[in-house]
Amino acid sequence: MAFNGKYELQSQENFVPFMKAIDIPNELIAEWEDMKSVSEIIQTGDHFKVIVTMGSKVVLHEFTIGEEMEVQSPSGEQIKTVVTAEGSNKLVVKMKNITSVAEVVGDQLIITMTFGAIQYKTISKRIS
Repeated sequence: MAFNGKYELQSQENFVPFMKAIDIPNELIAEWEDMKSVSEIIQTGDHFKVIVTMGSKVVLHEFTIGEEMEVQSPSGEQIKTVVTAEGSNKLVVKMKNITSVAEVVGDQLIITMTFGAIQYKTISKRIS
């Protein structure tokens, strides 16, 4: 149960270049850039429920490792994909040209999204 817990965003790297590269409008980039988020992850075996709260916006993702799911990309597009696990502390999902890797390291949740040569990285600290 490596992922269970609540995580608060502490830092992010390459946010603006990544968002521009995937064609997010400048207004949304400006709105999201300094917004803190809290992610709650509830893991039951291979099933995950992820609740992300950003200000007044709440986003829910539910998935089971190895089963097809539909996810909303950062640009808002609905994409069918499959989440895979690498060991007990790493999840990988590919959404068209974006690869997202979520990894628990100690009390941190590190998410790295890659689009071409650009990597966007967030580091969140476990708060419960």
